[in-house]
Amino acid sequence: MKGIKKKIAAVLFAAVIAMTASGCGNEIYSGPLKKSEDSSFDSSVTSKHDSSSAITDSSQADSSKQDDPASQPEPSSDPASSEEPSQPDEPSYKASLLCVGDNLIHDNIYLEAEKKSGQKGKYDFTDAYKPIEDYIKGNDLAIVNQETIVTDVVAPTSYPTFASPKAVADKVKSLGFNAVSMCNNHVLDKGEAAIQDSLQYWDSLGVLHYGVYADQADCDNIKTMEINGIKFAFVGYMEHTNGLSLPAGSKATYIRLNEEEKVKAQVQKADKMADVVIVSCHYGTEISNELNAQQKTMTPKLVEWGADLIIGTQAHALSTSEYIDKADGTKAFVFYGLGNFLNTMDDKNSVIGLMGKLNVVKDKDTGKIAFENVKCIPVISHFEGTSWEGEWTNCTIYPYAKYTDELFAKHYVATHGFTRSYVDSVLSTYVPKEFLSIE
Repeated sequence: MKGIKKKIAAVLFAAVIAMTASGCGNEIYSGPLKKSEDSSFDSSVTSKHDSSSAITDSSQADSSKQDDPASQPEPSSDPASSEEPSQPDEPSYKASLLCVGDNLIHDNIYLEAEKKSGQKGKYDFTDAYKPIEDYIKGNDLAIVNQETIVTDVVAPTSYPTFASPKAVADKVKSLGFNAVSMCNNHVLDKGEAAIQDSLQYWDSLGVLHYGVYADQADCDNIKTMEINGIKFAFVGYMEHTNGLSLPAGSKATYIRLNEEEKVKAQVQKADKMADVVIVSCHYGTEISNELNAQQKTMTPKLVEWGADLIIGTQAHALSTSEYIDKADGTKAFVFYGLGNFLNTMDDKNSVIGLMGKLNVVKDKDTGKIAFENVKCIPVISHFEGTSWEGEWTNCTIYPYAKYTDELFAKHYVATHGFTRSYVDSVLSTYVPKEFLSIE
């Protein structure tokens, strides 16, 4: 009986097989700021050693055909019937990438969203992000630093320990973000239960997340995503966690930037796995546009270990960007500080942020990666109010190109010297001319 079963299994297996066979940016712009036009950068600027994997077509002949000539179909005179079988489309080896800074959800923002929903405990963030929706949608890869933990294990809270409703994650997903950095100084604000709840929710949305992990195995399992024939790896590190730590026995884990041996090992591992290694770094001095010692010393080390694109956050103020030479003659790129995304910080410097945008191009023959058409697109976080204690309204993020004089006049920090000339001064001082794109 066993022999018969084996023969039947062998026949079925054979039948299944038969059926299925078939330039360093440091020039400062001192002139008047104008809406810029797209300009492609020299594609010879590369950031990866050879790492291409061949894509082959291993289609086989149909082994179910009989040898009897009578069983073969008559030749057809229809030209269409003699066409070669269609081949799978080759990947484009191009991907558009957008990254933004700290999505920092203060109480003003979620209270207004709750009011707009018309229901207690429900939140509608549509208006808060509406002006920048079109800038995010349509990108192959869109990355945001979610500065506040999204969870329902505790009620929403604001500074100094944040928790945001899961509706924030829903909105992030609907905007078009498909990767979320969670490496930041507020990630431990509500403890491990909130971390685990947040990780599970991002998973349920199908959004890649990195920078804090459910356990050590999750940390060791470097997150990757393949887009149009280009494989991306994601790792992230924070400078600190505001003095907070997880209790002994906690499963959740993360890596701080000063744990250099761990950082080095993980970046080198990611470099062997992917064409492009993206490193999110939560570093920089708060409310300062200038680079600090850690940014200056750690960034080149990351590049040496294998980083291709470094995305800087934390300072709540924008900083410069540049290409960095790699030992093999290629180049990495770093956004030292994208500043804030949506937020209501009471500081004229903290309401100016950047969206980083670029095209990633892979040479299919050599595997080398080029970053082309790199842009820093300014954004403004807007909110209105009459006093610190009062209700702040119209919490919205705008592209600077669409930020009107009327909005400047209504901004809560207008009385703090927040003017168009101030914004232009910050941009022309800290954003290299070749990357600044007001659009």
